[in-house]
Amino acid sequence: MFRVGVIGPESSGKSTLCKYLAKRYDGILVPEYARTFVEQKGSTEVTFDELCHIARHQIEELKRTANSQQPIAFFDTELIITKVWFDYAFGQVPEWLNENIHRYPMDVYLLTYPDLPWIPDPARYNGSDDIRRELFNRYESEIQALDIPYYIIKHS
Repeated sequence: MFRVGVIGPESSGKSTLCKYLAKRYDGILVPEYARTFVEQKGSTEVTFDELCHIARHQIEELKRTANSQQPIAFFDTELIITKVWFDYAFGQVPEWLNENIHRYPMDVYLLTYPDLPWIPDPARYNGSDDIRRELFNRYESEIQALDIPYYIIKHS
């Protein structure tokens, strides 16, 4: 299975891009679990333990898709975003998360640039352009450290 990780700051078109690509290439769409989690919780405030839960769910999705007969899967966010959030929000990253990033690598990343206007919704947290650019840079650094091919998707 070929895995495409679509990552980027909030409100940068990840979900729309994933849905389009999964339909276009008849692939698996793995939706963003963190969004589902905070919508069900009713708050964007997530504890360390809750973020661990989100990461473990993402790992289970990676395992599940590995056994699929579909040739391609599109992940609307994945472990790199969660890793950066651990560091950003709590100043630490569980070692088991790093191990799983290496155990279940993406084949390619599409990194969405934050050039779309911020659209607020109850599941979004960071509307600041400065924070969105900072997160973009962190995501790019993480991908580069993994030495996995990636493409920056700009909308303008």
